[in-house]
Amino acid sequence: MEQLLPLIQEVGFPVVVTFYLLHRIERKLDSVIDSIQMLPQSMKADPPYETKKSIS
Repeated sequence: MEQLLPLIQEVGFPVVVTFYLLHRIERKLDSVIDSIQMLPQSMKADPPYETKKSIS
């Protein structure tokens, strides 16, 4: 917390809050990107449904 006070005094409170929120969002976006990149592999390994054979 003591490290934030000089930064707030230099650039202002809104700028510090913006950088903090961007940092938090960046970590969450990295997690989403990783999940999306692994999606094709998980879809190949575990199909979400089974196809039914038609009985004629």
